[in-house]
Amino acid sequence: MTTRNLHTDRTTLERHRQRARLPEADFAHMAAIDEIQYRLELVNRAFTNPLLIAGQPEVWQPAFPTFEPIKDTETLRCAPHTNDLVVHAMSLHWANDVVGQLIQARNALKPDGLFIGCLFGGNTLHELRKALSEAEIALTGGLSPRVVMAGEIRDLGQLMQRAGFALPVADKLTLTASYRSIFHLAHDLRRMGESNALDMRKRRFEKREFFRLADEIYKEHFSDETGRILATFEIIFLTGWTPHESQQKPLRPGSAQARLADALKTSEIKLPEPETPKMNGDD
Repeated sequence: MTTRNLHTDRTTLERHRQRARLPEADFAHMAAIDEIQYRLELVNRAFTNPLLIAGQPEVWQPAFPTFEPIKDTETLRCAPHTNDLVVHAMSLHWANDVVGQLIQARNALKPDGLFIGCLFGGNTLHELRKALSEAEIALTGGLSPRVVMAGEIRDLGQLMQRAGFALPVADKLTLTASYRSIFHLAHDLRRMGESNALDMRKRRFEKREFFRLADEIYKEHFSDETGRILATFEIIFLTGWTPHESQQKPLRPGSAQARLADALKTSEIKLPEPETPKMNGDD
């Protein structure tokens, strides 16, 4: 018997994406696109063979028309050492093997090629996760996964190192949206294609009483002065380069050519030598 150990039910995820109406709820993608365009402007380089990895490429292609688009399948359809730029667009949080996706993206790059990835981070929809959890515990005494558990920024930065990227950087952008109720938030998530596609989710519909209670809990803990609920969308950006001899490297310990005290324009104070502890039997 085969044991399932998956994060995402890919069949359900693709069904959600097909029925999505992302142009009606694309604020997170638009923010990510603006940020990536800005970062590329700061890089003093002309990229000649860029690659776009996306679960919903129709939103990203107008902003990056020269990029070759491929889907974010578990095994990426890209040739090794071909591209000088890879953008992985807002889908890594659904990957069953994040490190595997990063390694495949790195292998697609030529030496000194640039990778930029963006995905929803672990703080995304933390309010919804809390409200649903409290409602489910109150009604059933149990708990089931309902909101995708994305990675934390520190962990994702370490995964970049594990994947073999040089000069890795991880940073984030936080957006806050407001909604009339939990039902309106759920409707927006469906339009985004971000509804629950977790492999361990419950495979039956919940009673409306469950969502009414969750809505009450949400409004009690996470609402503004007008009574609208607040929802956090954390976008994490991952940047790294494929290794190349031209890249800067950390200096060897003891190789500095100037004293730190001179740079700080201060006087160096020598510390006293530590006393040698006496051993048993010494006078």
